[in-house]
Amino acid sequence: MSLSYKTVLAAVISTGLTVTSSIAVAAVSPQEASKLGQELTPIGAEKSGNATGTIPAWTGGLTEGPGGYSHEQGYLDPFASDEPAKVITAQNYQKYADQLTEGQKAMFQRYPETFKMPVYQTRRTAAYPDFVYEKAKANATTAVLVDNGNGIDKYDETVPFSIPQSGVELVWNHVTRFRSRDVQRTVAQIVPNENGSFNPIVLTDELKFIGDPAENSLFYFKQIIKSPARLGGNVLLVQETINQVQEPRRAWVYNAGQRRVRRAPQVAYDGPGTASDGQRTADNYDMFNGSPDQYTWELKGKKEIYIPYNSYKLMDKTLSSNEIIKPGHLNQDYTRYELHRVWVVEAKLKDGIRNIYASRTFYFDEDSYSVVYVDHYDARGQLWRIAEAHSAQFYDVKIPWYAAEVLYDLNNGRYYSFGLVNETEGYNFDYRSSKKDYTPSALRRAGVR
Repeated sequence: MSLSYKTVLAAVISTGLTVTSSIAVAAVSPQEASKLGQELTPIGAEKSGNATGTIPAWTGGLTEGPGGYSHEQGYLDPFASDEPAKVITAQNYQKYADQLTEGQKAMFQRYPETFKMPVYQTRRTAAYPDFVYEKAKANATTAVLVDNGNGIDKYDETVPFSIPQSGVELVWNHVTRFRSRDVQRTVAQIVPNENGSFNPIVLTDELKFIGDPAENSLFYFKQIIKSPARLGGNVLLVQETINQVQEPRRAWVYNAGQRRVRRAPQVAYDGPGTASDGQRTADNYDMFNGSPDQYTWELKGKKEIYIPYNSYKLMDKTLSSNEIIKPGHLNQDYTRYELHRVWVVEAKLKDGIRNIYASRTFYFDEDSYSVVYVDHYDARGQLWRIAEAHSAQFYDVKIPWYAAEVLYDLNNGRYYSFGLVNETEGYNFDYRSSKKDYTPSALRRAGVR
């Protein structure tokens, strides 16, 4: 028998009850699922706005942009004429403390002279193709957690838990969220020094999403380094499994200098991120990826906070990376924050497990299930790193994704930035591939300098 969504959510919010992955509740009743597309959006967010009107109702999202889209001009800002309603600074952030994450507060303290958050009118632009909504509704009554939440079954391709009842279900919604069945993107990865100097690394990601429990296959992924020359031609290949406890992630790397393919078991959990100068772990990519098995996931309910949203300024092709990347943090003049509802989930490392992050607090955008913020804590319980996703609606294909991911290190004053397209080819949603393109032999072919 499924628990009522409202019963679970009310208990979480009003009494502080924690819903964990140990509760074997996943699929909901047809009566609960019938709320999708009615009082809930087709993937399960609250359709209505908030009581004060500062968060509007969802009316379908942004499905068309100004002047269409082209690779040359990139994504134009549909809200270019908007002005900030307010700017949160180190001098006034305490006034808005209830709508800020601990990580945001720490950034004001770490960079009191330069860090700010320009806050704009909230626009709920997230939208997906109709078939995603249809699958989300069907999955709601069938998808189940298996192996204590380490895997999922009886779902089709995307959004298994559109009426989530536990923290680990939200994690699965994030890692399975729709990002096109095939996509190629060429973007910049930048890890500036503390003084702001940097040498960009340009990478091409190729992704083929599958989402098939019968194959235990989530997606295939290939990442090719294009520049600088010393790294050019190196390739990472991942065949992502759904249940990684049952069958670990399969990963290989091709070293262009050695012309050699080898297995890469370190590409998981807190293994070092590709060419990141030690500033991120493997599972920091895409804000979080991989198996949830190292942590317990506690659902704390929903909260209204200011998050990066509709970040089209960061995608502006007329800007250079030098204008965006600054010492300590991004140039906040090109950021946009809005008040949105998020799901809050606390992840705590299980006893006997080793990971550099002892705990993490995740914030999931209710309209897309994308992780938008993560506060990372070290073994002493000290806030260490802050992940921030600057999201945007890719309106020509109806896909919410990231304009940039940033991971700030409070200890050393450096940060990792991934995804800027200002000086790259950007996204290609017309890209098509087959499974045979994601094999070790294909890896060798792709890695020739």
